[in-house]
Amino acid sequence: MGFFSKIKSGLKQGLAKTVSILNTDVRDLFKTEGRLVDDAFCDELFEVLVKTDMGVPAAQEAADQVKKDFRGRVVERDAIIEAVKGKLKTLMAQDNAPLRFAESGPTVWLVCGVNGCGKTTSIAKLGKLFSSQGKKVVLGAADTFRAAAVDQLKIWADRLGLDLVVGPPRSDPASVAHKAAARAIETGADLCIIDTAGRLQTNRNLMSELEKIKRIVHKMIPGAPHESILVLDATMGQNGLSQARAFTESAACSGIFLTKLDGTARGGAVAAIRKEVGLPVRYVGMGESADDIVAFNPDEFVDAMFENLD
Repeated sequence: MGFFSKIKSGLKQGLAKTVSILNTDVRDLFKTEGRLVDDAFCDELFEVLVKTDMGVPAAQEAADQVKKDFRGRVVERDAIIEAVKGKLKTLMAQDNAPLRFAESGPTVWLVCGVNGCGKTTSIAKLGKLFSSQGKKVVLGAADTFRAAAVDQLKIWADRLGLDLVVGPPRSDPASVAHKAAARAIETGADLCIIDTAGRLQTNRNLMSELEKIKRIVHKMIPGAPHESILVLDATMGQNGLSQARAFTESAACSGIFLTKLDGTARGGAVAAIRKEVGLPVRYVGMGESADDIVAFNPDEFVDAMFENLD
């Protein structure tokens, strides 16, 4: 189900807050039927776009596109919106290939991100999605220093009927990753998803731990981890960029799972992430249930941001 279908079904209002800001501010740009596109207008448009947290570079490129296309002309609002949408679709364009699976044997995905970003729920959503497609899924609870994280993952695993590997409290996370990979091999599982400890990107010891986990699973399963998924909280907006850069460097992240999009007016942050970090956004979480997961499509996302502007 695409973004439009999710939004029309009323699922946590989706991008309603972002749409609301754009609706109000874009409407205010056109207090008369048409508007002369001059420097003042483009500056105002830039400020509107920045409010969605798409970042200065992306907002500036969109405003510059409008200036290039319409400078010196009196233009109606719909023409401006289409120009902005076209530029944003270009900026967000990405390879929409699905998450990578091993050609044979178990596939291993690592999931990382800072505390509170929604990692555990995102793992549950991925587990539910692929188990519903007939794949045997093993979860590894390698966030051993936070009992609540293990407990939460256990609740999800029990609820969804997924195999879960845990270790003693405060045990070596790499040992849990080792056990999870071994369980996947022993049981002939298709997919092993490993939760890693929530960590701040400034903590070098924890980042080194993440690198150790990668080495361990690679020794057990050639080619693993096949994906390193970075979970980013959409409500963090521009603050998420520093997280994305640091994790990409330390964990060689291959894609993003964007969470809490239903609770933010910062939907434009995806443009900043795509332009300044370059990682593809693979999935988006738009609610709290295990089914509230949407495969990301840039064109549908941009259209949804500007949906129903009146």
